[in-house]
Amino acid sequence: MNAISRGSGTENPRLSPYNVLVLAAGRGANDPMAKAFAVSHKCAIPVGGVPMLVRVLAALSHSRLAGNIAVSIDRADIGQSLAAEAGVPARIIPASQSAPRSIIDAIERQGVRLPLLITTADHALLDQAMLDHFIRASQASGADLTAGLATAETILAAYPSSQRTFLRFAGDRVSGCNLFAVNREAGLKAIAFWDRLDQLRKKPFRLVGAFGIRPLLLYGLGRLSLARAFQEASRKLELEAQPILMPFAEAAIDVDKPADKELVESILASRRAAAAGLPELPAGH
Repeated sequence: MNAISRGSGTENPRLSPYNVLVLAAGRGANDPMAKAFAVSHKCAIPVGGVPMLVRVLAALSHSRLAGNIAVSIDRADIGQSLAAEAGVPARIIPASQSAPRSIIDAIERQGVRLPLLITTADHALLDQAMLDHFIRASQASGADLTAGLATAETILAAYPSSQRTFLRFAGDRVSGCNLFAVNREAGLKAIAFWDRLDQLRKKPFRLVGAFGIRPLLLYGLGRLSLARAFQEASRKLELEAQPILMPFAEAAIDVDKPADKELVESILASRRAAAAGLPELPAGH
């Protein structure tokens, strides 16, 4: 496997756009965020006055590297309404019982084509720079599947009070960025495995242990590097998976709880102030 990809920062003129799948399904009537903000679906929560899914679709529409967009949601009427509000043509497809199963079904049953960029509707800070960096790096990696990650140093340097879940590896602490790319069909084996592991995502030892005793021992001894972890996953699943390190702290900030919404809105307010030439507002400090 190649070294961890950080992207070249230069556009490849031969790079074809990636199709996009936005995961936007709700968690039913008991979704705590939807209940807290009196909406039927988390993706409809307004952040800075704009529903989160609208923000995500608008960001996708500004990237020339993002192609046809599909939204996976359990209520087609909500998806259609928010896509219309964004003014972005998006195909609305039914969600399945889990995020990874929704991805598999989108490809196998709904005809969504590879290469495929996958993101989530609660990624309210997603922007063109993040998308272009991730897609370019994913294409350049040559991997079957890539996953966007940001290091703790990147995140905490910008937002020291941000509460993130970090996976600890030898020399690295990283947080997910809700950005994935399936470049080739072999990458679907990793999505199917994810479907089985989904309940372990907040339990690092059990998550690593699912790949075998060797990575579990290395992880327990603090000797499992991020690159080695992806090598072990690739070996286990008989594919090539690579991490893409994102240089944007905001790439790792989604809206899972009210404190996240407050942080995102403070970041958006700072951006608006900067665009207007006003003194920068503090964001997340």
